[in-house]
Amino acid sequence: MNSVTLGLYILLWICENFPLPIIICGILAQLSHYVILRNFPFVSFLSLEFLAAVVFIIVNHYLAFSHFTSVYHPFSEVMAYFTLFLWLVPFALFVSLSANDNVLPTSIDGREADVVSSYFSKRNKKYGLLTFFNYAKESVLPVRTKKGF
Repeated sequence: MNSVTLGLYILLWICENFPLPIIICGILAQLSHYVILRNFPFVSFLSLEFLAAVVFIIVNHYLAFSHFTSVYHPFSEVMAYFTLFLWLVPFALFVSLSANDNVLPTSIDGREADVVSSYFSKRNKKYGLLTFFNYAKESVLPVRTKKGF
């Protein structure tokens, strides 16, 4: 997905009349996503690679907003640009961080002989992105009580 988006930036540079700073910032953002993929499941949020990717995403959004407010493009083209060039790879990286939250373990722990019973005994102690969102949903959103008549 990252390579496809990088190729689309190169095609945008060759075929369209987009400003060069948008294309350069987009290519640098995709290269920073490549650097994040070296150690991917282990992402340090204070690492230089992650912070550079966040900065490139913010700058890329600013450049895109300033370009699309000064030059008219149909709404479908603007949404296609934002979806394919700005949101696709970061959203896929974010979603894939929590992809393994609901996967059964595949190796046997040294203390337990049964993989399934080991999984179910540790099930309430999960610390993942899905657990965080469930906790946030339960603690932040108001609870509606049903009235019994």
